Amino acid sequence: MAIDDKTRTELEAAVFRRLVEHLRSRTDVQNIDLMNLAGFCRNCLSNWLKEAADAKGADLSKDESREAVYGMPYETWKQTYQGTASAEQLAAMKKAQNGH
Repeated sequence: MAIDDKTRTELEAAVFRRLVEHLRSRTDVQNIDLMNLAGFCRNCLSNWLKEAADAKGADLSKDESREAVYGMPYETWKQTYQGTASAEQLAAMKKAQNGH
């Protein structure tokens, strides 16, 4: 597919927004499950957003990048949706951990 850089960037941005919206709607899916299955989670996305902002010289705090992904302050999301990780989940994460 031959598309120009502007269109490619717009498409990638649309996909990112859709992914974020999907994760916001799936509050039943815990970050630890995402990490264990896919190797990334909502926090990873927010960290990547912050890193991209930093690389462009844009002023975006860690809290702001997390709120952009979670759709609310991170602490609010944790209190509302985050469950306690099971021993099995923690063991799987330790085994699969790749620096996140």
